Amino acid sequence: MNTLALGPSWLDPDYLIGEFGLIGVLVIVFAESGLLIGFFLPGDSLLFTTGLLVTTGKLDKPLWLVCTLIVAAAVIGDQVGYLFGRKVGPSLFKRPDSKLFKQENVAKAHEFFEKHGPKSLILARFVPIVRTFTPIIAGVSRMNYRSFITFNIIGGVLWGAGVTLLGASLGKIDFVHKHIEMILVGIVLISVIPIVIEFLRARSQSKKSQAHDDGSDHDAPGTPNPQGHRGRHAKR
Repeated sequence: MNTLALGPSWLDPDYLIGEFGLIGVLVIVFAESGLLIGFFLPGDSLLFTTGLLVTTGKLDKPLWLVCTLIVAAAVIGDQVGYLFGRKVGPSLFKRPDSKLFKQENVAKAHEFFEKHGPKSLILARFVPIVRTFTPIIAGVSRMNYRSFITFNIIGGVLWGAGVTLLGASLGKIDFVHKHIEMILVGIVLISVIPIVIEFLRARSQSKKSQAHDDGSDHDAPGTPNPQGHRGRHAKR
């Protein structure tokens, strides 16, 4: 199966699975779920392609085993991220930017966590970048561990098994085989939509806040200007 490279060839799902097999898929799912350096990895398209390859027999593993291992990798990855967040704590927000770390990503994940609460661990699974940093932010915030485990498992099952099963189900359709490049591009675009919406919302709020601040700088009608009084006193 030839797929369209959505970036560097080494990030192409078909290439990754072909080179590293199921072990490679599990390592990537684990890294993207809770390691700071995993935010750029192709989680959604990788899981979809994995399910598709299982259905077509190009990945010779039982589907139930693949889904179970992927869910386990996702849950353990979030667990590591949570423990890392608890250990690092607020110092994470003071860490300088680098090629593989941006404070902007931490801020987005923190805002997402604050907005959605514990259920963010489920929702973030389907949002690239945010899914990597959310369990870490949960650890920094010292989220109740029992609640974290519960939402972590639910999110891991819905995302890990869900996207893989979706790929396996659609993999039986001829249209998907003939247009796999378009399907993968669509998955990437759909996964990016929440980020775009959040960016536009933040930008709109920023403009409103700036307009409000600019308006507050002007004196209200009929309000005496203290500087004007000082000027008249000075003339006297």
